Amino acid sequence: MTVHFIGAGPGAADLLTLRGRDLIAACPVCLYAGSLVPQGVLAHCPKDARIVNTAPLSLDDIMSEIVAAHHKGKDVARLHSGDLSIWSAMGEQLRRLRALQISYSITPGVPAFSAAAAAIEAELTLPGLVQSVVLTRMPGRASVMPKGEKLATFAATGAVLAIHLSIHLLSRVIDELTPHYGGDCPVAIVWRASWPDQRIIRATLGTLDSAVSTELERTAVILVGRTLGSEDFGESRLYAVDYDRRYRPLGPTPRFPEGS
Repeated sequence: MTVHFIGAGPGAADLLTLRGRDLIAACPVCLYAGSLVPQGVLAHCPKDARIVNTAPLSLDDIMSEIVAAHHKGKDVARLHSGDLSIWSAMGEQLRRLRALQISYSITPGVPAFSAAAAAIEAELTLPGLVQSVVLTRMPGRASVMPKGEKLATFAATGAVLAIHLSIHLLSRVIDELTPHYGGDCPVAIVWRASWPDQRIIRATLGTLDSAVSTELERTAVILVGRTLGSEDFGESRLYAVDYDRRYRPLGPTPRFPEGS
């Protein structure tokens, strides 16, 4: 018996890996985070599968479901929204599974920040402008931020920030970022990225507060950085006609001779 942790993607039911789809289809038990995992993903479950929405459950309740499946020798598909590597609450479940000596696997999913970047048709890292993206959030009731992880600290690097779970603190976000990026810095808020009711708000740090006319829920991603909408950047050397590379050796003494 194995518990298969599967990243179910940001919202659109077809933004699911083939591996994730096949594992869901093979598991007689499916535990899914119903507040964020789309119903369309559950269509891949076997017809007679036990499907449990974990949104109203405690961690103890969730583990009880897994242990019950373990005793019956039934594999479990454990679905979380987005990708499992960030803010998924997977780590605490894995710790308990290790203590119980129950095997598990992990299948990554499309993260919300990637879906948000796709929605605004942006490459977040552009030559000569920005080469780093920071995934972060503001402190909340469920998770406090470690002492050294302050929004202003990340902003001081000039990296693109993908700020999650913080739309309800938008004014604080603006106040902390403006001294570092300037009021003219582009911002995009993508609410429910890839869902049918996806909404995009484009502004600058200086105009963002007035651009958000309605209250948005925590499923919004705030993207901040100079690469958003920019056309003033260099071209990558990777595809430059004079760039000597392994798959396109150039000159009499290429760095990677053909066949090496």
